[in-house]
Amino acid sequence: MLNAMTVDVEEYFQVSAFSDVVKRSEWPNYESRVRESMDRILGLFESHDMKATFFILGWIARQHPQLVKQIHRQGHEVASHGMYHERVTELTSQQFSTDLIDSRMLLEDITGAQVKGYRAPSFSLPLTTQSYEILADAGYRYSSSVYPIKHDHYGEPNAERFNFEGGSGVLEVPISTLRILGRNFPAGGGGFFRLLPYHYHKMGFSRLNKVEGKAGVFYMHPWEIDAEQPRPIGISAKGRFRHYLNLKKTYGRLARLLDDYVWSSIEQVYQF
Repeated sequence: MLNAMTVDVEEYFQVSAFSDVVKRSEWPNYESRVRESMDRILGLFESHDMKATFFILGWIARQHPQLVKQIHRQGHEVASHGMYHERVTELTSQQFSTDLIDSRMLLEDITGAQVKGYRAPSFSLPLTTQSYEILADAGYRYSSSVYPIKHDHYGEPNAERFNFEGGSGVLEVPISTLRILGRNFPAGGGGFFRLLPYHYHKMGFSRLNKVEGKAGVFYMHPWEIDAEQPRPIGISAKGRFRHYLNLKKTYGRLARLLDDYVWSSIEQVYQF
């Protein structure tokens, strides 16, 4: 069974957990490391002859247009992660619409290909009719902006676990979870992929594919394979733990995951 591999293409200093310490105006002052990590990820994917969906931040696309072209040239799906990694809940409806249109047009200008998908920064898309109307009006066919778990930073624990129509013809493709004793547990990557043992994730995808008969959706960030990244001053102890935990192990775990299951892009898995 095909599972969907996704990468949120952003720099280590752009994560929402650092937003109180690293302001957007300061981003140009930080060392860019996304290219090196992306080269490793693209090489790994190529060695496994697989495609993925890359949700690319507009700011990154402006700084690294050749990287966006390379992703597209290698046959991967290019999708939007918004322009500046702002939570949708902190934007007005007009600002959200502008962000969606600007990021889509930028990526399409670089690749010459249609952008169909969107992922909200920090899974911050409100599950409202208006949200999906705005997405549809901005030219998107699907969103992958819901993680159906309970978390202090993101998550919609009561959301449907598998793909559903959000509204206005836009499909929502949630990150994968396991349902155990009436509660959703994370199974789709991110910090939990670094925190929990690899065998937990292997069990999770086996259960999704073989027991539930569903495709899994996994996500990661380029900075999660970069153990040597600079560390901004002022990050809280919780933020440091979550961000830097097991960075040295992520690449190896990812390689095992690619060996153990069959992967492609959201575009391929859901036939957009």
